[in-house]
Amino acid sequence: MTFIWDEDLRHYDFGPGHPLSPIRSVLAFKLIESFKVLDRDNCTLVPHVALATDEQILRVHDARYVESVKLASEHPGYRDIARGLGTEDVPVFAGMDVAARRVCGATLAATQAVYNGDALHAVNISGGLHHAMYGSASGFCIYNDPAVGIGWLLDQGVERIAYVDVDVHHGDGVQQIFYDDPRVLTVSLHESGHSLFPGTGKAAEIGGPNARGSAVNISLRAGTNDDGWLRAFDAVVPEVLAAFQPEIIVSQQGCDSHRDDPLANLRLTLEGQRASYLRIHELAHELCDGKWVALGGGGYDWIDVVPLAWTHLTAIAAGSPIPTDTPIPQDWRTLVKAALGREGPETMGDSVVLHPRPWSAGHDPLDPLDRAVLKTMDAVYPAMGLQADPYPLW
Repeated sequence: MTFIWDEDLRHYDFGPGHPLSPIRSVLAFKLIESFKVLDRDNCTLVPHVALATDEQILRVHDARYVESVKLASEHPGYRDIARGLGTEDVPVFAGMDVAARRVCGATLAATQAVYNGDALHAVNISGGLHHAMYGSASGFCIYNDPAVGIGWLLDQGVERIAYVDVDVHHGDGVQQIFYDDPRVLTVSLHESGHSLFPGTGKAAEIGGPNARGSAVNISLRAGTNDDGWLRAFDAVVPEVLAAFQPEIIVSQQGCDSHRDDPLANLRLTLEGQRASYLRIHELAHELCDGKWVALGGGGYDWIDVVPLAWTHLTAIAAGSPIPTDTPIPQDWRTLVKAALGREGPETMGDSVVLHPRPWSAGHDPLDPLDRAVLKTMDAVYPAMGLQADPYPLW
């Protein structure tokens, strides 16, 4: 497993008060260190990354937009609202072009490690900036690092890439960039756009004219918990990935689906999120010889959720999963107290037992969760050559 951590990644920073604070990933890395996850013989830490080049960025972004980011980077008073720069979500800051290129460079380093055979799995917790669009910034995201990594893979000749996004928000930027490319399957499980930004990700979004069936969206109502979320995942994701037969999986592991996240309304726990990481890891081994690039993403409970979730992710990628009842090392809790003035969590979970009902046992078309799954199946399965609903009613 290759883990990317360049100290300069902390410079992707919109300033005090912004939800996407670099303290999230710093605390996650420190907890990973405290658990000595990266001390295993099969783990490599990459401490320095090259900036993504113009060519790599322009593979997935409009040239006029990139020039606007450069102007904003050099002139913090600059605004380009039409391209999403200078908004509340994406404030302009000095050096933002370089900071965003470094995030893309880190994702490229992870992607290249897996593609080149240096590692089966690679993790970049600073990545996952999935809202950046072809021609604009959006949702805390300047450049779309998952798309940059996927674009690089396509240019190496990879013909089937599965992008799996479990962030609470729809992975709209990655979907938009590859919407008409049949070589990229985008799968997103997210809170419904009726209640949450960015308002997209409906089941009917199934890919462009040349790539019908290449976008899969499972839109879940606010309040969906672990068991419902995992039921939806298990009903759809293994089947669509198996039908697509990816050569590599790139996943966005935003943990803002947690019940304590201040910006969203799903009700997952650390147990549920950890279970989703295990499922993606298993699918990578089942379908593409273990080739898996895992990226960070959203998550705005900086202390109790993000560091724990991404430590679980990294430990799973390293082959050493951490049970959720494991006590958290005292040195990390002392760091949290010193840095943020409050006590950190004591164990690696929320003390929840999972009981997702298997879809194969039947479904209830009157249940909102099951209706959401059926909408996705009805919309995209025919385009993928799959049977929309082979299982019985309850």
